[in-house]
Amino acid sequence: MKNHFIELFEYTRSSNSKVIGLIGKFGSTLPEKTWITFSHMLNAHHVWNARIQNQQEKYKIWEEHPTEQLDSIDLKNYEDSLKILESKSLYSLIDYKTSKGLAFQNIIKDILFHIVNHSTYHRGQVIARIREAGFEPVSTDYIFFKR
Repeated sequence: MKNHFIELFEYTRSSNSKVIGLIGKFGSTLPEKTWITFSHMLNAHHVWNARIQNQQEKYKIWEEHPTEQLDSIDLKNYEDSLKILESKSLYSLIDYKTSKGLAFQNIIKDILFHIVNHSTYHRGQVIARIREAGFEPVSTDYIFFKR
């Protein structure tokens, strides 16, 4: 199962890189919500990694990042997720508090799946905004990654 998650995070990294390229290419001509949403997606990935690793969160959930920082944040998230997969059991229970201070527990496997699913959801929103701005988006469908 860990190999499957490695592949899912490779897919996420690859897809994010494509979208970061479009954000960099079209820049300020895109609606502001494009990079706000993409920043949120990266921040959430970071926050979940930090919760699993019992580390201090560096970013707030809706913190915005300049375009030139998106790739380095995404790469760090990817590397941290791989470290989690190498060092933790997928079935370890994680205690954490939400950004609203509510306490919960989940196993790592479910949190990692949430990260991938959340990223896919918001990447789709970003791609829709790119298309609505009149630009040709890239395909980030999982099956295209597998071809």
